[in-house]
Amino acid sequence: MRIGELARLTESTPRLLRYYEEQGLITPRREANGYRDYDDYLVDRVLQIRGLLDAGLPTRIIKQILPCLGTPRAIHFADATLEMLDTLECEAERMTRRIQCLTRNRDAIKEYLSVVSELAVPPAGAGSELPA
Repeated sequence: MRIGELARLTESTPRLLRYYEEQGLITPRREANGYRDYDDYLVDRVLQIRGLLDAGLPTRIIKQILPCLGTPRAIHFADATLEMLDTLECEAERMTRRIQCLTRNRDAIKEYLSVVSELAVPPAGAGSELPA
């Protein structure tokens, strides 16, 4: 698929996809005319990258862990350093705190919507007649 199609399917921009390519996060094939040709699996990969970026991971870390994310049972890091492992542990803890915060906020919004929705709905029979 072309870059515009991948951008549409992932709600990204072609510029962002080119940036991911520059960072080594995705690798399209090149056609004879130089156009990029993206495999279908890259739709999920781009969504995964965006999710990791939204979670706060920098592209340098994402690049290192992407090979492990497609097949979690085959994880092996030949060049894993103690610093990298510590960084990933910190990122995982930070994500857990963020998830907890987001969950609390979501639950509070749902509760608010529930209360407001009950107050906004007129009781049965009330307000159903039009004024004369």
